[in-house]
Amino acid sequence: MKVSVLVRSILVVILYNLFVLYIGWNAWMWLHTMFEVENKWILTVIVVFFAYSFIISRAFQQVSIFKIVGSYWLGFIQYSVLLLPISNLAVYILTLLGASLSTAIDSIGFFMIAAFLFIFAYGTYNAYSPVVRKYTISLAKKTNRKNLRIAVASDMHFGTLSGKKHLQRLITHVQKIQPDLILLPGDIIDDDPHVFFKKEMDSMMKQLKAPLGTYGILGNHEYYGGKIPQFVERMKEMNIPILMDEVLNIGDSLYLIGRKDKTDKKRDSFFDLASETDRSLPVIAMDHQPLSLKEAEQAGVDLLLCGHTHRGQMAPNHLITKRLFEIDWGYKQTNQLHTIVSSGFGFWGPPLRIGSRSEIIQIDISFTK
Repeated sequence: MKVSVLVRSILVVILYNLFVLYIGWNAWMWLHTMFEVENKWILTVIVVFFAYSFIISRAFQQVSIFKIVGSYWLGFIQYSVLLLPISNLAVYILTLLGASLSTAIDSIGFFMIAAFLFIFAYGTYNAYSPVVRKYTISLAKKTNRKNLRIAVASDMHFGTLSGKKHLQRLITHVQKIQPDLILLPGDIIDDDPHVFFKKEMDSMMKQLKAPLGTYGILGNHEYYGGKIPQFVERMKEMNIPILMDEVLNIGDSLYLIGRKDKTDKKRDSFFDLASETDRSLPVIAMDHQPLSLKEAEQAGVDLLLCGHTHRGQMAPNHLITKRLFEIDWGYKQTNQLHTIVSSGFGFWGPPLRIGSRSEIIQIDISFTK
């Protein structure tokens, strides 16, 4: 087993370095042809710095430059792998049509630069300009409320690139929604909470207030950071309890289930958690990854809120998430269960969103007997 993991790891490293070499070769061909650049070493140093910044940032998490450069590189390498083969083919076709090699390389090179500028500008706008998506549902449950408004924000990934300004956008939008209840279904921070604490974003979170309270759960990235106790304790101080396989009765009008992430192999099932509820009241649940829809339905959950998928974040990754999850974004109803999966408020890696948008969910629920 260990040998197979080692072999796969070696293959991944080899493949990655081949991609980096391929990108560097294309950059060199254009620079050499366009500007007659002769010194390869400067370009080599720049490419290596970009290519390994994200990996280095895992060891030096307090040095933000590596995280910033490395995050943007992840977006650059994805679209390089998609677009550079097309550009190479275009150069070949132009030469077949009679254009000189230098003319073909120059013209296609400018087109590629324009394409990347568009991708990064449009993707950055989508990442930092959240929208409010509204859903209206009806639950056939008996309660002391006629209606309920919930604001939901998942996958904020607060840290280096999803910082205080982005958090302020969340606070501003949520305050305009005027929710009765605020729910945060996981990946609130980006791995290690050090930057989150250092920028005092934890204190800012206190502004997320609602009459029935603000609650969150853990996502996979809180586990990756390895500092869950410190994070949970700090959030508790900010009046935002992080529910870990817990069930709350809120105002004698509904039950809220907060489930641990799938990363925790010992987490409770929905059947165990829902057994603590009175099924005559509405049962709302948060589960970071949308992988247990059938179980939630059979356990009697009425509304399930998830995140995690980012809707692929950068197209065409959404084609992958659509195959991995029963629902990777949006709304679905199965019998009594209403499921809403958010594409997330923040982002992982590059602050880019192509084919997805940073969002906050507004849910208006009416209760019928």
